[in-house]
This record gives sequence, C-alpha cells and structure tokens, in this order.
Amino acid sequence: MANRHKSAIKRNRQNAVRQERNRVVRSRVKTDVRKVREAVQRGDAGAAESELRAAAKEISKAASKGILHRNAASRRIARLSKRVASLSKPAKS
Repeated sequence: MANRHKSAIKRNRQNAVRQERNRVVRSRVKTDVRKVREAVQRGDAGAAESELRAAAKEISKAASKGILHRNAASRRIARLSKRVASLSKPAKS
C-alpha cells in the first residue's frame, strides 16, 4: 500500500470502494445467470423467460457501469436467450 503521498492514499481508498462495488455487481450477474440455466435445465419455459429478463437487465446494467465490456454483455445475453429459446422449439428427430 502506498503511504507516501496523499494522492496515492486517496487512490487506494477509491480503488477499494470500486473493487467492492464491482464484486457485488459481478456476483449478482452470476447469480441471475445461474437461475436462468437452472430453469432451462428443469425445462420450465415460463420461469426461464422471466429469469432471462432479470438477468439481461442486470447484465446490461453491469455493462453500462463498465464492469462488463458491452460486447461481452451482448454475447452473454445472446447465449442465454438461445438456451431459453431452445425450450420452446420442438426437438428435431
């Protein structure tokens, strides 16, 4: 830890606050994504769609705050949407 300059000490304080905030947001995103995957695995289309909406909202928020890159956020939403959409399609034989 820096202990010489006031600006370095302040920078460390700011980094600690931001790190904690980012950790909380990333954790919330992971939880929402897990809920979507579990609903898809159960085959519950209604729950999967509602969980997808919540997860997409959290992912978009994280991207707008710069916690996730916007292309990474779009990719995650697209992949989750694809999984949810696979529930409503009839299986090919």
